[in-house]
Amino acid sequence: MKPSSLSSPDAQLDLRGTPCPINFVRTKLRLEKMSPGGLLEVWLDPGEPIEQVPDSLAMAGYQVEQIADCSGYFSLLVRRPVIAQ
Repeated sequence: MKPSSLSSPDAQLDLRGTPCPINFVRTKLRLEKMSPGGLLEVWLDPGEPIEQVPDSLAMAGYQVEQIADCSGYFSLLVRRPVIAQ
């Protein structure tokens, strides 16, 4: 059962096997195509990707709502801000 505070993502992006910083760039480009307030689920590898991408997204003004360890990869829920950057 999903926590009630989180809605289901509007889009999904599988970046497993994608190195840094390409995974951040692809995530940011996908978020920019989404509607304001849109929720993107991103799959990232353990190690550098999950350590770097969430912080980079937060510094870029995106809201990281959840990071879940999915056994072998991580699921990141990121929301595009309603107010344009």
